[in-house]
Amino acid sequence: MVDVDRLDEAIRSGATVLDVRTDDEVLEARVPGVVHVPLDQLEVRLGEVPEADPLYVICRSGARSLNACVLLAGRGRSVANVDGGTLAWIESGRPVETGPR
Repeated sequence: MVDVDRLDEAIRSGATVLDVRTDDEVLEARVPGVVHVPLDQLEVRLGEVPEADPLYVICRSGARSLNACVLLAGRGRSVANVDGGTLAWIESGRPVETGPR
């Protein structure tokens, strides 16, 4: 698990972030540059998940991303769950993207 400070550092170094929230949530606000695959579609869309080591996984607060991390780790992926999720990112005052990608 990583906090948003560590995530911010990782993004600045070129890290990949997977957002597993719903389509509506991602339209509302997201960490800039995320790859979006909703948790309920993750298993059938694994081919769309970028190869990254580690892959940072985020949701609203950390619960769904933890489930995604369990699924991905079970398939041999190196993952890091973002503690506090997008809410913590927003509360930290960091920039967000909104609307369609």
